[in-house]
Amino acid sequence: MDDHVDLWSAEWPELDRRVEGIAVRLQALARYLDRHRDAVLAEFGMQWWEFKTLHMLRRGGSPYRATPGELAKQLGMSAAALTNRLDALERRGYVERSHDRDDRRKVVATLTPSGHEIWERGIGQIQHVEQDLIHSVSSSDRIRLEALLRRLLMATEKSDG
Repeated sequence: MDDHVDLWSAEWPELDRRVEGIAVRLQALARYLDRHRDAVLAEFGMQWWEFKTLHMLRRGGSPYRATPGELAKQLGMSAAALTNRLDALERRGYVERSHDRDDRRKVVATLTPSGHEIWERGIGQIQHVEQDLIHSVSSSDRIRLEALLRRLLMATEKSDG
Protein backbone atom coordinates (compact mmCIF):
# COMPACT_ATOMS: atom_id res chain seq x y z
CA MET A 1 0.00 0.00 0.00
CA ASP A 2 2.85 2.35 0.78
CA ASP A 3 4.33 1.68 -2.68
CA HIS A 4 0.95 2.49 -4.23
CA VAL A 5 0.76 5.78 -2.34
CA ASP A 6 4.39 6.63 -3.23
CA LEU A 7 3.78 5.88 -6.91
CA TRP A 8 0.66 8.01 -7.15
CA SER A 9 1.99 10.91 -5.13
CA ALA A 10 4.97 11.08 -7.51
CA GLU A 11 2.58 11.05 -10.48
CA TRP A 12 0.04 13.40 -8.95
CA PRO A 13 1.60 15.87 -6.49
CA GLU A 14 -1.83 17.19 -5.38
CA LEU A 15 -2.71 13.77 -4.00
CA ASP A 16 -3.36 13.76 -0.26
CA ARG A 17 -1.13 10.84 0.76
CA ARG A 18 -2.94 10.22 4.02
CA VAL A 19 -6.39 10.10 2.40
CA GLU A 20 -5.12 7.78 -0.34
CA GLY A 21 -3.40 5.55 2.21
CA ILE A 22 -6.55 5.22 4.28
CA ALA A 23 -8.82 4.66 1.27
CA VAL A 24 -6.68 1.95 -0.34
CA ARG A 25 -6.25 0.17 2.99
CA LEU A 26 -10.02 0.16 3.59
CA GLN A 27 -10.51 -1.24 0.08
CA ALA A 28 -7.85 -3.92 0.64
CA LEU A 29 -9.45 -4.93 3.96
CA ALA A 30 -12.87 -5.19 2.32
CA ARG A 31 -11.40 -7.40 -0.45
CA TYR A 32 -9.65 -9.55 2.19
CA LEU A 33 -12.90 -10.08 4.10
CA ASP A 34 -14.84 -10.76 0.89
CA ARG A 35 -12.29 -13.35 -0.30
CA HIS A 36 -12.25 -15.15 3.03
CA ARG A 37 -16.05 -15.03 3.36
CA ASP A 38 -16.39 -16.50 -0.11
CA ALA A 39 -13.85 -19.24 0.74
CA VAL A 40 -15.81 -20.14 3.88
CA LEU A 41 -19.06 -20.30 1.93
CA ALA A 42 -17.42 -22.41 -0.81
CA GLU A 43 -16.60 -24.99 1.88
CA PHE A 44 -20.36 -25.28 2.42
CA GLY A 45 -21.09 -25.32 -1.32
CA MET A 46 -22.71 -21.89 -1.10
CA GLN A 47 -22.38 -18.62 -2.90
CA TRP A 48 -22.68 -15.17 -1.32
CA TRP A 49 -26.12 -14.48 -2.82
CA GLU A 50 -27.48 -17.69 -1.30
CA PHE A 51 -26.06 -16.94 2.11
CA LYS A 52 -27.23 -13.32 1.99
CA THR A 53 -30.81 -14.43 1.27
CA LEU A 54 -30.74 -16.87 4.20
CA HIS A 55 -29.19 -14.11 6.30
CA MET A 56 -32.08 -11.76 5.56
CA LEU A 57 -34.58 -14.43 6.58
CA ARG A 58 -32.61 -15.18 9.75
CA ARG A 59 -32.27 -11.56 10.83
CA GLY A 60 -36.04 -11.10 10.92
CA GLY A 61 -36.22 -13.27 14.04
CA SER A 62 -38.25 -16.35 14.71
CA PRO A 63 -40.08 -17.84 12.86
CA TYR A 64 -37.53 -16.70 10.21
CA ARG A 65 -39.99 -15.91 7.48
CA ALA A 66 -40.78 -13.05 5.13
CA THR A 67 -42.73 -12.39 1.98
CA PRO A 68 -40.77 -12.38 -1.27
CA GLY A 69 -41.57 -8.67 -1.60
CA GLU A 70 -40.07 -7.94 1.82
CA LEU A 71 -36.95 -9.94 0.98
CA ALA A 72 -36.60 -8.28 -2.43
CA LYS A 73 -36.73 -4.86 -0.79
CA GLN A 74 -34.18 -5.82 1.89
CA LEU A 75 -31.83 -7.22 -0.75
CA GLY A 76 -32.36 -4.31 -3.17
CA MET A 77 -33.52 -6.46 -6.04
CA SER A 78 -36.57 -7.12 -8.16
CA ALA A 79 -39.24 -9.59 -7.12
CA ALA A 80 -38.57 -11.64 -10.28
CA ALA A 81 -34.86 -11.98 -9.47
CA LEU A 82 -35.72 -12.94 -5.92
CA THR A 83 -38.11 -15.62 -7.16
CA ASN A 84 -35.18 -17.25 -8.98
CA ARG A 85 -33.14 -17.14 -5.77
CA LEU A 86 -35.93 -18.67 -3.74
CA ASP A 87 -36.41 -21.38 -6.36
CA ALA A 88 -32.74 -22.36 -6.05
CA LEU A 89 -32.75 -22.23 -2.24
CA GLU A 90 -35.96 -24.24 -2.10
CA ARG A 91 -34.43 -26.93 -4.34
CA ARG A 92 -31.52 -27.17 -1.88
CA GLY A 93 -33.92 -27.50 1.05
CA TYR A 94 -32.88 -24.25 2.73
CA VAL A 95 -36.13 -22.35 2.19
CA GLU A 96 -39.75 -23.37 2.05
CA ARG A 97 -42.53 -21.32 0.49
CA SER A 98 -46.13 -21.54 1.60
CA HIS A 99 -49.29 -19.49 1.66
CA ASP A 100 -49.81 -17.18 4.61
CA ARG A 101 -52.35 -18.70 6.98
CA ASP A 102 -54.10 -15.33 7.45
CA ASP A 103 -54.12 -14.35 3.76
CA ARG A 104 -53.95 -17.29 1.37
CA ARG A 105 -53.11 -14.92 -1.52
CA LYS A 106 -49.82 -14.06 0.15
CA VAL A 107 -46.77 -16.31 -0.15
CA VAL A 108 -44.15 -16.44 2.59
CA ALA A 109 -40.64 -17.85 2.49
CA THR A 110 -39.47 -19.60 5.65
CA LEU A 111 -35.99 -20.69 6.63
CA THR A 112 -36.00 -24.49 7.02
CA PRO A 113 -34.07 -26.29 9.78
CA SER A 114 -31.49 -27.22 7.13
CA GLY A 115 -31.26 -23.58 6.00
CA HIS A 116 -30.91 -22.42 9.58
CA GLU A 117 -28.17 -24.96 10.25
CA ILE A 118 -26.12 -24.02 7.16
CA TRP A 119 -26.53 -20.32 8.01
CA GLU A 120 -25.28 -20.92 11.57
CA ARG A 121 -22.28 -22.90 10.38
CA GLY A 122 -21.45 -20.27 7.77
CA ILE A 123 -21.87 -17.28 10.06
CA GLY A 124 -19.76 -18.98 12.72
CA GLN A 125 -16.86 -19.50 10.33
CA ILE A 126 -17.19 -15.99 8.91
CA GLN A 127 -17.08 -14.63 12.48
CA HIS A 128 -13.83 -16.53 13.07
CA VAL A 129 -12.24 -14.87 10.04
CA GLU A 130 -13.40 -11.44 11.18
CA GLN A 131 -12.29 -12.02 14.78
CA ASP A 132 -8.85 -13.27 13.72
CA LEU A 133 -8.35 -10.09 11.70
CA ILE A 134 -9.75 -7.62 14.23
CA HIS A 135 -8.05 -9.24 17.21
CA SER A 136 -4.68 -8.59 15.59
CA VAL A 137 -4.90 -5.12 17.17
CA SER A 138 -5.22 -4.31 20.86
CA SER A 139 -8.54 -3.97 22.62
CA SER A 140 -8.09 -0.22 23.02
CA ASP A 141 -7.23 0.12 19.32
CA ARG A 142 -10.37 -1.88 18.42
CA ILE A 143 -12.49 0.55 20.45
CA ARG A 144 -10.83 3.53 18.77
CA LEU A 145 -11.09 1.94 15.31
CA GLU A 146 -14.78 1.17 15.75
CA ALA A 147 -15.46 4.77 16.80
CA LEU A 148 -13.54 6.17 13.83
CA LEU A 149 -15.26 3.88 11.35
CA ARG A 150 -18.64 4.80 12.84
CA ARG A 151 -17.84 8.49 12.26
CA LEU A 152 -16.80 7.81 8.66
CA LEU A 153 -19.98 5.84 7.99
CA MET A 154 -22.09 8.58 9.55
CA ALA A 155 -20.46 11.03 7.13
CA THR A 156 -21.49 8.81 4.21
CA GLU A 157 -25.07 8.68 5.48
CA LYS A 158 -25.20 12.47 5.63
CA SER A 159 -23.77 12.86 2.12
CA ASP A 160 -26.13 10.22 0.70
CA GLY A 161 -29.06 12.11 2.19
